[in-house]
Amino acid sequence: MGDLRVGLLGVGMMGRHHARVLREVDGLNLVAIADPGGDPHGVAADLDVLPDVDALIAAGIDMAVVAVPTAFHEEAALKLASSGVHTLVEKPIAHSLEAGQRMVEAFRDAGLVGAVGHIERFNPALQELRRRIEAGELGALYQVQTRRQGPFPARISDVGVAKDLASHDVDLTAWVVQSEYEMLFAQTAHKSGREHEDMIAITGRTRSGVIVNNLVNWLSPLKERLTVVTGEKGAFVADTSAGDLTFYANGTIPLEWDTVSSFRGVSEGHMTRFAFAKREPLRVEHESFRDAVLGKPSDVVTMEQGQRTLLVVEEALKAAAFNTVARI
Repeated sequence: MGDLRVGLLGVGMMGRHHARVLREVDGLNLVAIADPGGDPHGVAADLDVLPDVDALIAAGIDMAVVAVPTAFHEEAALKLASSGVHTLVEKPIAHSLEAGQRMVEAFRDAGLVGAVGHIERFNPALQELRRRIEAGELGALYQVQTRRQGPFPARISDVGVAKDLASHDVDLTAWVVQSEYEMLFAQTAHKSGREHEDMIAITGRTRSGVIVNNLVNWLSPLKERLTVVTGEKGAFVADTSAGDLTFYANGTIPLEWDTVSSFRGVSEGHMTRFAFAKREPLRVEHESFRDAVLGKPSDVVTMEQGQRTLLVVEEALKAAAFNTVARI
C-alpha cells in the first residue's frame, strides 16, 4: 500500500507545525494545503495554496488535518466526512456541543476515523506518568492538580481560555487517571477587556473519587504547564513544557515519638527525576492518527472523547456563570 495522501486545512500558528511534521512522518504524503488567508509562514513549499476545503477534497486525499479557528471546524469536518476523508481536527472539537455531536455522528455513520488534536496526551512526561500509574507506582490516586498559565496569545480570537487551554487539562486529567469528571464547580474572570473569559479555576471529582483542581489563565507573566498527581505512595510532577517527570516518594523513616507516629500522615522521602525518550508530541499524535486510519492499534483521541471534554468545559462555564455545582 502506498503512502496515505494527506490534506491540511489551515497553515496559521498551529497549522505550520502540522505541515512540517506531516512531511516527516513515515507513511504520510502531504499533497494539498488550503487556507483562505494564504500562507503567512511560507510552509507550502512546492504546493499551491488552495482556497478552501472543497478544493482540498478535490485534490484526492485519504485523510485531512483541520487547523482553522474553532468556529469553522464543523463546516469543514462535515464536508470531509461526506467525502469519505478521515479527519483530525484541532481541539476543541467544535464551538458548541450541538456542532460537536453532529461531527461525532457524521464520522461514526460514515465508518471513518474522526479524531481531535488533544496533543497533551502525547506529551512524553504525561505518557510516562500514565504508564507508571498503571504499573501501580503511586498506589491509590488521591488528587490531580494542573496549572496552565501564561500571557495572552494573540492567535486566539474566537474562544476563551476555557475552551482553548482548559480543554487540555480536562482531557489529560481524565486520561491520566482513567476516570471521567463526575461533578465540578468553577469560577471565571474577565480581566483583559475581551468578550471571553481569560481565567478559569475548576474544582471537582472524577467518578473514581479523585479530587481535581485545574487552574488556567492568560493573565500571568509566568508561563507554567504543570500536572501534579498525588497518591498513597507519593506524588508525580509532570512539567509538560520541558517533558520532565519527577517523583516525590513518601518517606519510610520510622518514628519513635508515639504522639507523632499515631498521626497517619506522610514525610518527605526520596526524589527521583526520570530519564526517558522525549519524542515530539505532534509527531506521536500524527503517527497515532495514521495507525488508526490503517486499522492498527492506536491511542488517537476520538471525536467521542473530544465531545466529552467539550461537555465538561461547557458545564464548567455554566457552573461559573450561575454559581452552581455541575453533575455530569
